[in-house]
Amino acid sequence: MITALGNPVYDYIKTPRVDTKERILSGCSTNAALALAKLGEEVRLVGAVGDDYRDKFINDLKRFHIDHEIIPSPQTGGFSLIYYDAFGNRTLDLLGRASEIGTLSPEIYKNSQAVLIGPILGEISFEEIIKIRHDFTGLLFSDPQGLLRGVDESGRIYHEKKPGIEEVFAVCDIVKPNELEGRVLTGIDCRQNPYEAARIIKSWGPRLVIITLAELGSIIYDGHNFIDIPPYEIDLVDATGAGDTYMAGFTFEYLKTGGDLKKAGCFASCTSSIMIEHVGPDFPLTEAAVRKRQESLLARRNFKPKVAVNS
Repeated sequence: MITALGNPVYDYIKTPRVDTKERILSGCSTNAALALAKLGEEVRLVGAVGDDYRDKFINDLKRFHIDHEIIPSPQTGGFSLIYYDAFGNRTLDLLGRASEIGTLSPEIYKNSQAVLIGPILGEISFEEIIKIRHDFTGLLFSDPQGLLRGVDESGRIYHEKKPGIEEVFAVCDIVKPNELEGRVLTGIDCRQNPYEAARIIKSWGPRLVIITLAELGSIIYDGHNFIDIPPYEIDLVDATGAGDTYMAGFTFEYLKTGGDLKKAGCFASCTSSIMIEHVGPDFPLTEAAVRKRQESLLARRNFKPKVAVNS
């Protein structure tokens, strides 16, 4: 069992190639849970959902064989994501905000191999994450996107480093910011030097730091070595969920291989690549399809992301 914590959302998504027209199921922990379920893992998703989408949410999770723990909320969260180029850059505006998750019973996650912390807008408190670490001895993986977000008066999402986040990362086994989040956390442009950003975050105490760099690939740092992970090149349709499914793929392979970082990183990159060839939760992911792509990445030699420090 893997437990994913964070509010699901129903998002409106528009890219240069697709327009969902209506709100569809998404969210950091939700996309991770979807990918893990399609890979054959037993998954539980925990988050707040309002009556407006409750029945649809339950039916959606039944379709994908995902267990759930619903926290009542006046409404279901959601964003409007408008992508304005081919590199995943977007505007992000709030459509609805669900309740905070609050204090969870350890019974919800005690039998899990891993707990994935994937909030979308601050719904998991720093105190609760530290409490989970106190009560849970398995793998604790944090995607920090929702820990760094705020919302202004117009509903536009902004990013900021919040006091105390170093202490939260210190109790996590794995922390995975993307390049924007890496800059917010460290002040370093990760297209210039993601390695230095990873060193800074690692100094706060997590066992592993992963920085994803969109079409440039990703890097993994264990405090001793950097592992450069190639991207699997695809025809991008919708970048939503790329990092979420990277987290899922990494967790799946990391647990299966006993901690092989190269294999886990390549598996994660390939899991993400399948998600972003499609839009919405019905992406056709199988372990066999990911394995085929993983083989091609593992066969690459001397790969380095095309960041400034490598030029």
